[in-house]
Amino acid sequence: IWSLATNKIAFTNSLKMKMSIILGICHMFFGIALSYLNHRHFQKPLNVIFDFIPMVVFLFCMFGYLVILVFVKWLKYSSISVQEPPSLLIGLINMFLFNYKDGDDKMIYSGQQGFQSFLVVLAVLCVPWMMLGKPMYMRYMKRYGQKPAFQALHREEDEDEEVMFLNMSSPSPRRSRNGMTSSSGDSEFKHQPLSVNSGDLLGARAEEEVMHNPEVNGSLHTEEGVEEEEENFSEILIHQVIHTIEFCLGCISHTASYLRLWALSLAHAQLSEVLWQMVLRIAFGFSRGWGAIALFIIFQVWAALTVMILVLMEGLSAFLHALRLHWVEFQSKFYDGSGHIFVPFSFDHIADANPDE
Repeated sequence: IWSLATNKIAFTNSLKMKMSIILGICHMFFGIALSYLNHRHFQKPLNVIFDFIPMVVFLFCMFGYLVILVFVKWLKYSSISVQEPPSLLIGLINMFLFNYKDGDDKMIYSGQQGFQSFLVVLAVLCVPWMMLGKPMYMRYMKRYGQKPAFQALHREEDEDEEVMFLNMSSPSPRRSRNGMTSSSGDSEFKHQPLSVNSGDLLGARAEEEVMHNPEVNGSLHTEEGVEEEEENFSEILIHQVIHTIEFCLGCISHTASYLRLWALSLAHAQLSEVLWQMVLRIAFGFSRGWGAIALFIIFQVWAALTVMILVLMEGLSAFLHALRLHWVEFQSKFYDGSGHIFVPFSFDHIADANPDE
């Protein structure tokens, strides 16, 4: 029915654009939700407080509220009052500019001006929350001699990765005469007591214990320790600044990137209409005698063009665009590219491994 209407382009344009925005916002919200599962799995509560929560609040204040306005506009206004509803795009721009000169004439609901001003202020507050919250908290905890639980967890994970890497790179253990596996120096090292202060081996080599210099041990609390603390703080701060800027600007650019779905839909619809009007429709203009023959021949041409253009070319284009949206807009919300070193499955490694492993 809408293909025969005079306002077909205006109606389909508005509908497809809103549908692409709704799909894009839901897709990005799902990606942020997956980041929460990562933080919970790796037991990083600070990332939940200083990354996940402000990201959700910022995205909702920016574009989640726009999605709600789309559904409110669809439910409140009908086709009879097509000229009366306000423009959501102009309303979104005026929302961030605090431009409400038209008064209540362009408002969808009562109290919209105050609520939108609150959302803008909340979105602005999320920027320093995300940028400075985690570095300042870590600096405060380190300055007062307290170590957050997640730092100890990171240290344990790094030690596990280092041990795993050393086990992989170490030579395979030798098998003794009684059939038990042993590696060079393992038995000696395992049963040697360690010094409380430095970790030096004691026992048989107690007389060779290294004497510690108190000046060296106290260097952590001198200027070198302060410089190291400042360097770590600056690295964390730079990382958070880059992460915050990337996310805030990405919310705008990624949302606009989902409009490619709108463009693909319009291009597909126009190509279908061209093939119908300029190819298949010609067959219905012949008389009854030649109509069947012309329809048979033209249908073959129309089917070949449909498969080559709409199915193959348009299908490949849609696949590449969808792959790009998943790789950039979706995975950037939760994927960091870090983790454990990949260890391929190997029977030789299992057979040569120590029983204690």
